[in-house]
Amino acid sequence: MSTGTGGTYWTTQALPSVLKHDLLGRYIPQFGGMTGSRDGRVVYLDGYAGEGRYESGEAGSAEIAMRVADQHRARGLRWTCFFTEREAKSHARLDDVAAIYRRRGVDARVHHGEVDGVLDQVLRTAMGLPLFLFLDPCGLGLPWQRLTQALARRRTPRRWPPTEFLMNFSMVAVRRLGGNARSAKGLERSSERFDEVCGGRWWRDFFPAGQGPAPDADETVAAEYARRLAKATGMLVQWIPVAKAPTHKPVYYLVFGTRRPHGLWVFGDAAARARDAWWEKLETTEVESDPDALFPATSVIRPDPKEVTDRAVPAMADNLERLLRDGRPVKLVDHTLEVFGQFYGQVPETAARAAIKRLHRDGRTPSTGVGPKVRDLVVEPPT
Repeated sequence: MSTGTGGTYWTTQALPSVLKHDLLGRYIPQFGGMTGSRDGRVVYLDGYAGEGRYESGEAGSAEIAMRVADQHRARGLRWTCFFTEREAKSHARLDDVAAIYRRRGVDARVHHGEVDGVLDQVLRTAMGLPLFLFLDPCGLGLPWQRLTQALARRRTPRRWPPTEFLMNFSMVAVRRLGGNARSAKGLERSSERFDEVCGGRWWRDFFPAGQGPAPDADETVAAEYARRLAKATGMLVQWIPVAKAPTHKPVYYLVFGTRRPHGLWVFGDAAARARDAWWEKLETTEVESDPDALFPATSVIRPDPKEVTDRAVPAMADNLERLLRDGRPVKLVDHTLEVFGQFYGQVPETAARAAIKRLHRDGRTPSTGVGPKVRDLVVEPPT
């Protein structure tokens, strides 16, 4: 548990965690199903696991993973789950939760200490097996060298096994450390610690000493971090903002990395559905805090999912038409970002099926959009 998770943090799930945990709970079952069928095993690491369960009874990230492992165990897929927590009280509570799942047959290994202390063991266990890393510190995460070496170790884009990650990149820390770097009284060691996380001093260029920061400097640093991470690991990297309220700046970005087009597709769909869960939780919270209100504010400002989809479908149909211009069939999953465009992570995968049907209706493809899995649909060029 990093600094910032004390006090009432584990009383009940906060809004940012709603999106994060809903996304995690939607994605990792599919990761296991897509990658674990070959050897029947998956390795999972939650590097900053906390208590595992909120006092309200809601599952934290660790219990979400253990539930998935329990469900997959019944289908013959074994998960080896590592959880690390450095704060003694939280570690003890986490181990109590893990004990419940160990009695059910889940291989849940709880370690008291820093994630770096168990990372080598995780990598040895994952040799030849699919590996998913969930890294959710409340402050700064792993140093750049340690992270990139772990992601790239004996794993290349065209070789088995797959490695994927979902990590929290703290925007609060970026803003705080940006201010520290600009100030003549700033602590150099704090800036140096962020240098280690970012893999260099490049981020300081956006927070020049004695000057105001560049516009949206924090957002630029986050985007550049993700770009550099993609280059260093050879992975497909995407990120989504997570905020406390609709008008607030993000408290962190969830950065996702995969080497498989299927991972990119499934993540985008999961992110879109997790956004809906975030809005629903916000509206529920407002109603509970003011039950006499005629209309919760959320109901007024929340984007109508149908309206967003109605805007996305024609744009995605046009994107598909452009892909078809070279006269070759297009398999959706191989062109995720090109198909969804600006609506990636905003609309679920069903919008892609609707886009194909729109093309077919307009005579722009003979493909009908009918098929079992949207991502595996192939769109033919017009004859």
